[in-house]
Amino acid sequence: MRVFHVSGEQFVELDALPEALPAGGYLWIGAARREFEVNVAMLQARLAQWTGSTLVDLHVSDLLNNQLPSHFDATSGYDLLVFRRLAAGAGTAGSFLDEEHGTSASARRAIDAIDTSPVGFALFDRVLLTVHPTDCQVRDYFASRMAQQAQPGDARGGSRLPSGTADLMLRMVNHMVDSYLELRRLLTRQFTHLQHELFRPGGGFSNWQLLLESRNALHLLEDTCEDQRSALVEWIDALEEWPDEAEAAARRERELLRLRSRDIIEHIERVLTHVRRLESSAETAVQMHFAAQSHRTNNIMRTLTVLTAIFLPLNLVTGFFGMNFEGLPLIHSPTGFWIVFFVMLVLGIGLSVFFWRKNYLGSRH
Repeated sequence: MRVFHVSGEQFVELDALPEALPAGGYLWIGAARREFEVNVAMLQARLAQWTGSTLVDLHVSDLLNNQLPSHFDATSGYDLLVFRRLAAGAGTAGSFLDEEHGTSASARRAIDAIDTSPVGFALFDRVLLTVHPTDCQVRDYFASRMAQQAQPGDARGGSRLPSGTADLMLRMVNHMVDSYLELRRLLTRQFTHLQHELFRPGGGFSNWQLLLESRNALHLLEDTCEDQRSALVEWIDALEEWPDEAEAAARRERELLRLRSRDIIEHIERVLTHVRRLESSAETAVQMHFAAQSHRTNNIMRTLTVLTAIFLPLNLVTGFFGMNFEGLPLIHSPTGFWIVFFVMLVLGIGLSVFFWRKNYLGSRH
């Protein structure tokens, strides 16, 4: 568990939870889910001492639940936002993207590597409590970034630091949404590989189970994005109900929060659009695969039908002369066999040329 104090242009990591809130700024407490579960009693005591309110038991369960969908809830003392991230599993995306040629095994690992673990935010006036998955890089990324921004030599200075707990929460949420860009490249690569297999010459596609799992993964991402959007819409509605501020700076900060929230929703909409485009592309590829298979089958049946039509009169001739009668024409002639043979040959060649000119045996170029 890491504790940070953000005040103006200062960003300081504390060794432990302070007994009282600092005079200015706010605290950011970032804990892994297991750390939060172990230290929940101590955190509740500190929150009661700092803010006069504690997390309700239902919200504690929500923060500990690794399967909870994105949602927003508000109380008189704090707001709670659970936001599921969209990311590739740690150490997987790079190895997949570096491969020159996709394989079924790598595609399956790519689909299985999608991580949608939830990140919880308990938003107080001067305290932000975040609960992350064990391998989540969001906390460490923002801690490093904010420490760099607070450096005196940084040209951007402390003005780039989040001005409050809500601002920091929205920046972290925006970062989680934008991290989908890496996952998007991974998914696009793997679905492109599956489409190439579908259209491989000669057919023979057999990875239907993988294709079904891939489509189910897209459905999961779509549901996750819709839950994210709903949670942000509820947050904006709650933001509109905050008491009006008399100071111009506070009103401007409130407006910036609204703008940032709407910007995040726009990013989520882009993710949804891309996921649905991939889903539509996969559906179209399957339909085209079956259309190509049907076309190939039709070509084979057409060829077989033409061959049958060619040999049908030849079979008639051989069947006619195969009758057991003494008075058949040419049956006793020494040249009868060659006459019938040449007639059959001309008939077969003539029918073949006729069907070829009709494009029944192939297309003319």
